[in-house]
Amino acid sequence: MTSLFDHPIAREHTQSLKYDGRAAIFGTDDVMPMWVADMDFAVPAAITKALQTRADHPIFGYSMAPESLYEALMDWLLATHDWQVKREWIVLTPGVVPSLNLVVAALTAEQAGVIVQPPVYFPFFSAVTNQNRRLIENPLLLKNDGNLSYQMDMTQLEEYAKDAQMLLLCSPHNPVGRVWQKDELRALLAIAEKHDLTILSDEIHADLVYSDAQHIPLSRLSMDTDSSSEASHRIITAVSPSKTFNIPGLGLSVLIIPNEAHRRAIQTHLQKMGVSVTNPFNLVAFEAAYREGGEWLSALMAYLQDTRDEAFAFINMHMPTIGVICPQATYLLWLDCRQLQLDDAALNRFFIEEAKLGLSPGAMFGQGGEGFMRMNIGTPKANVMDALSRLKAALTTQSI
Repeated sequence: MTSLFDHPIAREHTQSLKYDGRAAIFGTDDVMPMWVADMDFAVPAAITKALQTRADHPIFGYSMAPESLYEALMDWLLATHDWQVKREWIVLTPGVVPSLNLVVAALTAEQAGVIVQPPVYFPFFSAVTNQNRRLIENPLLLKNDGNLSYQMDMTQLEEYAKDAQMLLLCSPHNPVGRVWQKDELRALLAIAEKHDLTILSDEIHADLVYSDAQHIPLSRLSMDTDSSSEASHRIITAVSPSKTFNIPGLGLSVLIIPNEAHRRAIQTHLQKMGVSVTNPFNLVAFEAAYREGGEWLSALMAYLQDTRDEAFAFINMHMPTIGVICPQATYLLWLDCRQLQLDDAALNRFFIEEAKLGLSPGAMFGQGGEGFMRMNIGTPKANVMDALSRLKAALTTQSI
């Protein structure tokens, strides 16, 4: 099964943003695209089969989610994350990015403070500013204890929480690849409880965790910590099969909301937006992924971990001026290019023009991202090693 991930699949001329959007993003098609976070792997066969079966019916009308879809999600969360979710907590949404905007709009007041922890997935910032809320940045701390790793600045967070209504948490974290540990999350919950802070926990990468780490759903931990479950009522969790099973283009996600008042407010706001959540294809793909995708995911994570480890070793051995944060989750590498002493525009040009690589500039992830580049390794390992060889050659040619 693992060999399936070595099989190259041509994605050009499929309206792929990652491939067909290269000229618009990088100014040229002559780059290996390793930027936007989707993978170059075929989805589980069960998803393809479910889509084909649905396509055989010649009418694609308005659709509604069956109860079996909710059951598939609940079964998955219980089996995979030991998290027992109630049916009434689940609200379907058209994607995690819309969910970020939706929750901020529905549950915070105009000009209310909303905390984000950069460098972080850039829609976190716009989810705050789009709604005319006040952006409060609590940057992660980069530590070097032999290995580069990130931590939350809990001291600063405690201070900022006094003047905020909400925190947007990325767990596991994109782009730095951290899986937050139990003591960190408990400290976060304590701050939230003390200062009446609502937390939206984006856990879209929760299933893409390597064997040397374990994801802990924040809402589940809050229930374990507080037997009355009151703490869990301030936690809203975003989940989706989109990253896990490589179906982000189908656009169906979920908010898990134990707090009934929060749930009503979010549902009301969603209705006011007039946004269609379901369609005939995302429904069947969603259910098939959670019902039958487990074996495929296990093989994927073994393959990605092997790719991650080989890439990490290659960079450390052959590129002394490039640091790399070894991710505990996601298929994203966070490359520390600060030793090259290039400003962000020059760094991006170097990757595009000299290495012929299309990566995501770290500066787009906010404060602390300057001098970094995000590299997507969700592609056949041969592509990853080719990309790193290109980078090594460009560094040697330019003597930097």
